[in-house]
Amino acid sequence: MALLIHQFAIGADNLGVLIHDPATGHTACIDAGEEAPIVAALEAKGWGLTDILVTHHHGDHIAALSTLKARFSARVVAPFADRHRIPDIDLSVKEGDRIMVGEVAFDVIETPGHTSGHIAYYSAAESILFAADTLFSLGCGRLFEGTPQDMWTSLNKLAALPDETKLYCGHEYTLSNARFAVRFDPDNAALLKRVAEVEALRAKGEFTIPSTIGLEKATNPFLRAGEKALAEAVGLVGYPVVDVFAALREAKNKG
Repeated sequence: MALLIHQFAIGADNLGVLIHDPATGHTACIDAGEEAPIVAALEAKGWGLTDILVTHHHGDHIAALSTLKARFSARVVAPFADRHRIPDIDLSVKEGDRIMVGEVAFDVIETPGHTSGHIAYYSAAESILFAADTLFSLGCGRLFEGTPQDMWTSLNKLAALPDETKLYCGHEYTLSNARFAVRFDPDNAALLKRVAEVEALRAKGEFTIPSTIGLEKATNPFLRAGEKALAEAVGLVGYPVVDVFAALREAKNKG
């Protein structure tokens, strides 16, 4: 039986995700930002928490880590590069490592940029990617600790995954990202269709996630920095792609 996935809101815009392997009963939470909504989600599904897969050290992703670990005796998997600033780690992981949630394998992908130690978890068998704050639907994370080149390299690692890969990210930012994207890529028919879909989903209070890698490659301006239309939009035709990416990210920072 395939992995079961349950997505839920945490706070104003964080997204929590539980992944459950029916074959073994193992359940993992992606990050641990707040105890109450995670426990409520577990209770609603009738699942017990066995694993916490941490993507990076920011407080809105680890604030409830220690309490959830103690409450459920859950195993904590976290980035090796962040082992000095994430508590209660049982297994620290790097690029190329593989971890199991029940019988389902997840490969660790290092994605520095938002933070220096950020990682993503990818299951080829299940065609799912948990990218947290590196890649958003129609957006990418702010560069708090990395350079534009760091983030551009990380995004390209994720864009190289199969198009059908389902993308889960750490925040419900898609509507604001869509409004930004269309300013810089207004003639992109796929983007305009996506904007309409996003507006309709949010009007109904529904999540816009998961997306897919294929959809993001067609619509996300940060993955399309190599396209001439995006270079023209920021006045950098003929410049290195990473400069175009950096200009787009700076424009997003300014709103």
